[in-house]
Amino acid sequence: MPIKYVPYIPTPIEGQAVLGNFMRTKRKLIYRGADEIYERILRGMPYYELERVETVGKDNPSDNLLIHGECISTCAYLKDKGIKVDLVYIDPPFASGADYAKKIYIRRNPLVAKAIKKAEEELEDLSASQFEEIMYGDIWDKEKYLNWMYENLMAIKSVMSDTGSIYVHLDWHIGHYVKILMDEIFGEDNFKNELIWKYFGPTSGKNNYPHKHDNIYYYCLSNEGYFNFDACLVDYDEKAIKRYDHIDENGKRYKIYNEKDGTVRRAYMNEGTPTEVFEIPGIQNPVYGTQKPDNLLERIIKASSEENQVVADFFGGSGVTAAVAHKLNRKFITCDVGVNSIQIIRDKLMSDKASFEIYEIKDGVNLFRNPVQTMNKIVKLIPGLQVDNSLPKFWTGYFTDSKNGKIPVYIQDLKDSSSKIFDIVKLNEIINEHIPALEEKYKKVVVYYVDISDFDELNSFIKDNNLSGTEIEFRDLKSILALTFEEDYLDYEVVEESSSIFSSKQLVIKKFISDRLKQKIDEFNDKAIAQAIEHPENAKTIKLSKEGLEGIEMISVDCTSTEGEWHSDAEIKVEKDNTVTLNGDKSKEGWDGKVPLTDDPKRIKVRNILGDETIIIV
Repeated sequence: MPIKYVPYIPTPIEGQAVLGNFMRTKRKLIYRGADEIYERILRGMPYYELERVETVGKDNPSDNLLIHGECISTCAYLKDKGIKVDLVYIDPPFASGADYAKKIYIRRNPLVAKAIKKAEEELEDLSASQFEEIMYGDIWDKEKYLNWMYENLMAIKSVMSDTGSIYVHLDWHIGHYVKILMDEIFGEDNFKNELIWKYFGPTSGKNNYPHKHDNIYYYCLSNEGYFNFDACLVDYDEKAIKRYDHIDENGKRYKIYNEKDGTVRRAYMNEGTPTEVFEIPGIQNPVYGTQKPDNLLERIIKASSEENQVVADFFGGSGVTAAVAHKLNRKFITCDVGVNSIQIIRDKLMSDKASFEIYEIKDGVNLFRNPVQTMNKIVKLIPGLQVDNSLPKFWTGYFTDSKNGKIPVYIQDLKDSSSKIFDIVKLNEIINEHIPALEEKYKKVVVYYVDISDFDELNSFIKDNNLSGTEIEFRDLKSILALTFEEDYLDYEVVEESSSIFSSKQLVIKKFISDRLKQKIDEFNDKAIAQAIEHPENAKTIKLSKEGLEGIEMISVDCTSTEGEWHSDAEIKVEKDNTVTLNGDKSKEGWDGKVPLTDDPKRIKVRNILGDETIIIV
């Protein structure tokens, strides 16, 4: 359970859009689940314990935060600590119905030269040396999405400074609905503009206008919001330049106006022309499915913040917002629920020589790698659970036993963070909607919860309101989540060895075995063979060597402590092109299976190419 609940807005201001003192939103945006948001807003933002897991750099790292957790819990922490943000840019899921994947690249085996040559011959078709894994599923019920966005936006508003600005990046799928929410939350008068990001790329299909832009809604918390006009200037086109056909003694261009009274006036050309349309190419081969270009964030950050102000992104993704903020001498705060995202951001910021602290929100949920993968894993881990599509969509499946027969099972959806805390609102929904909707009467149902509001309160509610007579059994999902992690195996030794490139003390990696990676590759290979029905022998499959080092993405060595916060005293990351980044410094060298050390190792952290991390105590 949360330690406490932090109020969104302590004292509602008359006329301000707080979901308890106005009726317009309830009329305009009435949808199932609105009561749940009302209850959650009244309760406040759930505040959980945070654990500092790593400090990177030494120059005021506490000014910059990377948090593994969701938006609302991050905002609860910031509000409780009195931390205000001056600029918010968020690029949340678009409710587009698409799954977003991370490309997984097999590295070279640094130990066996013949294996490298053979692998290169076998993998001339690069599609077989890489595969994809779902990062998150942008598959939303519209009502749930709007509930979720309302809660996030309210949380974000509660930590913005008085002169703060917010940019919300969406597209045609859901942006118009969210615009209405933002009018209510931030005020119609504080809507500044709708920016258009016009990107380029191939056109698919000829039965519609191509989708070539996203929408970015820009609001300020008040009329005193900071804005730098020069940041929205772009270069004039050639036609405009030709109109300013004179150049003065200082090299500045101007044009002549002949006034009616016979006087002549000079009109000088500005530094550029203002625009609300950002024509910026998208990212080719992004490291993260929804990665946005640096240029886009640079323009926004320059326009709505000054140096040393705080820039926040509560859906961190690939970390572009934090990286650009750092480059422009701003402080940054960013969070994400996916561990892959946190790893990508951490590695990028480290290479950029940023100083920051990494925290993990201890909400009791040990995610596999992200909510989508965890939900897929859970269904397979619950003993006896049978998936049954004949049951209404709400129910995941069922158990059977001799006493109660068929027992429908509900599992809280980790992909929907707004439903993580099981409370009376959800219980009421089950009792009065989902149990009656079952085609036959069942003696018992099972409810798996992640977090629960109050057991006594829930049991009392069941006693007073469960007229169906169906028994409701609660089970803690966290006991199942604990089974999603399996340890990887590492064989290594520490040797004294001279080298022209690295130090004399070396951590030598001899073997690496990851069952999780093996299962993923087996899944890829089975699919490839199934697709090559007529000639399965020609299927492009992936094979790992017996040493398995090509499955390693990063090795970090802690020479300081055997417990607590991680100290990356020596670190090697093997990039997808097989070059090495050593302690944040990129090189053109390939990896030789060793990590240079300055001291004896106490702990070793290995990250496989999927993003799973295992810590070995030396």
